[in-house]
Amino acid sequence: MKLRAAFNIAPGDVVAFIGAGGKTSALMSLGHELADDGLRVLATTTTRISEAELELMPHAMTPSSGAVALSKALGEHRFVFLYDEIRGDKVYGPSPHLIPQLLDSLDSDVLLIEADNSNGRALKAPYEQEPVIPAEATLVVPVAGLSILGKALTDKHVYNPQAITERYGFVEGNAVRSPWVAQIVRDEELGLKGIPDKARVIALLNQTPEHGFLRARARLIARLILRSPRVNGVAVGSVRSADPIHEVQRPIGAIVLAAGMSTRMGQSKLLLPWTAKRTIIEHILEQLIMARLDHITVVTGHRSGEVRQMVTPFEVNAVYNARYKSGEMLSSLKAGLQAMPTNIAAALVVLGDQPRIQPRIINQVLAAYAEGAGDIVAPSYKMRRGHPILIDRRYWQEILALPDDGAPRDVIEAHKDRIAYVNVDTDSVLRDVDTPQDYSDERFKAGLT
Repeated sequence: MKLRAAFNIAPGDVVAFIGAGGKTSALMSLGHELADDGLRVLATTTTRISEAELELMPHAMTPSSGAVALSKALGEHRFVFLYDEIRGDKVYGPSPHLIPQLLDSLDSDVLLIEADNSNGRALKAPYEQEPVIPAEATLVVPVAGLSILGKALTDKHVYNPQAITERYGFVEGNAVRSPWVAQIVRDEELGLKGIPDKARVIALLNQTPEHGFLRARARLIARLILRSPRVNGVAVGSVRSADPIHEVQRPIGAIVLAAGMSTRMGQSKLLLPWTAKRTIIEHILEQLIMARLDHITVVTGHRSGEVRQMVTPFEVNAVYNARYKSGEMLSSLKAGLQAMPTNIAAALVVLGDQPRIQPRIINQVLAAYAEGAGDIVAPSYKMRRGHPILIDRRYWQEILALPDDGAPRDVIEAHKDRIAYVNVDTDSVLRDVDTPQDYSDERFKAGLT
């Protein structure tokens, strides 16, 4: 996956890179990508870079060249770095107060800013006057390099380690661990310091190999970073690779549709026993929790009080669909989408009567979404689409706008080109409990009878 896709860059974006472990490389890689796509890219720094890094830029100029010359250079080179002066071997950017003027006077499509300094370290905590993020930033990318794992928490490897030891009590000199990286990146006074309120935040875990144990550790760190509602996503990859991003972890919510009347069953199927200790709805929630979803909403309707009582110990959100008798699945899905927190990027639609749901299947769907396979992801068994289906937030408004006689599949089918199918080895994605015979068959297939 390219950086532009991972960060969802659009014309008009002002992107600020902060942190440590690959800011300049990320800026340069993204700049080249955007220029290759035909965009006019202006880059600068609100702090400083090395003179050696300046020499790697396609074209560099100072503001004294004038707006006409800068605009001409953007047309010719597509990617231009703007700096103020060189002192010693350091290249200093123009004053941050110049940013609004640059946006108003130059016809660039995207502005990229290195807004932090780390002296070549792989991890950092900012000093009092750092980072220098302009208020105009629309996207901020906190960067951390995974080469820091196992290295000593000292000045040799970490920028300003004293701030970290003072805040968390970590012992200076001890080896840096995965949870430490996550804590630092998501901390409002460290990794997220100074970010404008309206800016999107997508962290970057750089120096991550495509395969192996370190990739798995990076995914774990990403999930821990996402515990901050301020973070919209975490890109995992290596910015010096041809395809620099392996995956983008985002907050995913599950909507469990549990409002049906169970008319063909003759009793509430969700409350039927599944295992010796769990009902169907309790078992489904256990599977979702094991899959580490960021948020779970259960939509209730028929026998709402009993269902709510069952799900309360799981500390999930429960919402009541007042239209469950006439609105069918669509009304419950709408209620679930409206209850999703604002930081959730996509919803996993889960049937409340599909008890053979498995965490490994859920994780296959989540992995396909994270790797950019599609904006809508569904499991497929022998060429038949099943559940749970993951739907990116960009399509939620279309679902909410559907008429009462519409169905979620209307939106899904309207975006066939954005659907990714994950081939699975179990028919559990196709089966639900609709009749007493279904209940018996599903328990048999699950090895419970």
